[in-house]
Amino acid sequence: MIDFRPIAQPIGRIIATLGVSMLIPMVVDWWHGSAHWEAFLQCAVLTFVIGIMISVSTRGKYTSVSLQQAFLLTSGLWLILPIFGALPFMMGEPHASFIDAYFESMSGVTTTGTTAFSQLDALPKGTNLWRAMLHWMGGLGIVVVAMVFLPVMKVGGMQFFRSEGFDTLGKILPRAGEIASEMTRIYMILTAACIITYLLLGMTGYDAVVHAFATVSTGGFSSYDLSFAEFLGPLEWASSVFMVLASIPFIRMVQVMRGNFSPIWKDTQIRAYLRWIFYVCAAIVVYRLLSGVEHTGLMDMVRETVFNTISTFSGTGFFSSDVMSWGHFPFALLIIAGLIGGCTGSTACSVKVFRYLVLSQAVRAQLRRMLSPNRVYPLRYQGRPLEQDVVNSVMAFFTLFMLTFGLLIVALSLTGLHPRTALTGAWTAIANIGPVWGPEVTKNGSVAEFPEAAKWLMILGMYLGRLELVSVLVLLLPRFWRS
Repeated sequence: MIDFRPIAQPIGRIIATLGVSMLIPMVVDWWHGSAHWEAFLQCAVLTFVIGIMISVSTRGKYTSVSLQQAFLLTSGLWLILPIFGALPFMMGEPHASFIDAYFESMSGVTTTGTTAFSQLDALPKGTNLWRAMLHWMGGLGIVVVAMVFLPVMKVGGMQFFRSEGFDTLGKILPRAGEIASEMTRIYMILTAACIITYLLLGMTGYDAVVHAFATVSTGGFSSYDLSFAEFLGPLEWASSVFMVLASIPFIRMVQVMRGNFSPIWKDTQIRAYLRWIFYVCAAIVVYRLLSGVEHTGLMDMVRETVFNTISTFSGTGFFSSDVMSWGHFPFALLIIAGLIGGCTGSTACSVKVFRYLVLSQAVRAQLRRMLSPNRVYPLRYQGRPLEQDVVNSVMAFFTLFMLTFGLLIVALSLTGLHPRTALTGAWTAIANIGPVWGPEVTKNGSVAEFPEAAKWLMILGMYLGRLELVSVLVLLLPRFWRS
């Protein structure tokens, strides 16, 4: 029988920490003279007490967790935390229904960035800060999960990074603390640098913090209905740089901080990621120039193309322009970019560049075998051999991802959504990107007017996509509970 105590205790501690963190937006609302601070205080006390009760009731010293417990811990954490993260949205402004509050909270902790609220400008400052904080905490959490748990669970080929990201089998909890410490330090440095940059370029202190949290987590929640269109010019270039930094492997930044610069330059995944961003940006700029419908200057067009393309690739989801007005070809390229995503081991989302590189090698090798069946074509990545189980895991993940994406489109269509809305809704949910386009979407990109069934389906998509599908779907196998 599975021992749930090593699972419940860290979850309880994280819930209690979440409760304490609610005091930050409480202070912000109090400072600005808003009575809304009382709602945050009530939510903070309730969340903290429940978290402490769970932690104390499962008290003990646990030095390891089994593979089953690792799956349950990662899946349970991202399912339970949004419940408590949703409390301020229900008990305070905007007094949302449970489904809208849970949608917003799930969108936050999964760093998706799709909103269920239709008037962001009217929300109290504490509420918008809390939305950004959910992003920030979720982004840090997913980096730790990607480096600690997914390699051990062999999800989507992540076992390839096991020796590089620390050997954790059988020692998950102690090593998680060490890895979390390293990642948190990098994460905080990157966040501080982003805040300072935004301040120097003209943002207010509040806007700088909110948008830096959303940038570094590649989340995309903004405190404005216009999103990043509220800040044009140099801020778009600065945000583009930080979105790229947040979507490359954090382990490389740890190595840079230790004085070892060569791995980041030699990383095949980073080079491919930057190259693909350039290709897409160049193709869109050329198309927009040749289409002859642009009314902006060349540099303005390049700037907004680069910003929105990087925002889509990284899964941040900020927008500063109506990309639908660019034409069908640029829009199709952005859809493809979103299905590629950023790098493995970062806050970015979707399939990830590493898996596409593995898939391309596997396809090339198979084509060569058709011409020379007796020859052996070993697969290598950055000089290291790719084991067959890594290739099989990547292929299984990619197939499952695309199958889930297709099923989600059909399911959303059956709720009555327009086909374009269903397509982009499934795309943004499963790939954790943010924007949705369609007639049912409000002016600020909100899904507030979607049917409840569609919102639940998108919640499921965000949850599955952020936890890389396999780590959740394996729980549905009867054998998992028997072993």
